[in-house]
Amino acid sequence: MIKRIAERELATRFGVFTEVLYYDGQKESIAIVMGDVSEGGDVLCRIHSHCISAHIFNSIECTCREEMAAAQAMVQAEGRGVIIWLDQEGKGNGHLALIESIPYKKLGLTQGEAYSKAGFQPDARRFDAASQIIADLGIHSITLLTDSPEKVQSIRNARINVSGTRKLDLNGSE
Repeated sequence: MIKRIAERELATRFGVFTEVLYYDGQKESIAIVMGDVSEGGDVLCRIHSHCISAHIFNSIECTCREEMAAAQAMVQAEGRGVIIWLDQEGKGNGHLALIESIPYKKLGLTQGEAYSKAGFQPDARRFDAASQIIADLGIHSITLLTDSPEKVQSIRNARINVSGTRKLDLNGSE
């Protein structure tokens, strides 16, 4: 069970969000919220997993950093939305899995295929924490910022009402 433990105002280059910190006894999850989302339907939402390479080291080997910026820009343009940050490095497998999958990625395999070849699950992410955060924020349904049908299904399997999707605009984020 996830618990809300702290919140604060967070000024970003995309405007002011409310940062809400959650904890499940092992991991922290963070929601950044703009506008009034309580009792909301079709709330713009990005569920974003941690990526050490992009978010900390500014790697250009993936688009995770750009995806976060695009989500913030789209929420700002909408005037309302939530971005949920989950501690799920390497599609939930961890950073070691990411490192060990690199030789397979260089052979042209997808990330999921590369994880499998390296001995990990193709996608070990779980969205239960996101489901609980969405419920805590009082959101009834989300418009999910993704173009991945697999992610949509995983999120629906976590009992999140996804009313629609929108593709991230990576060109409008910088």
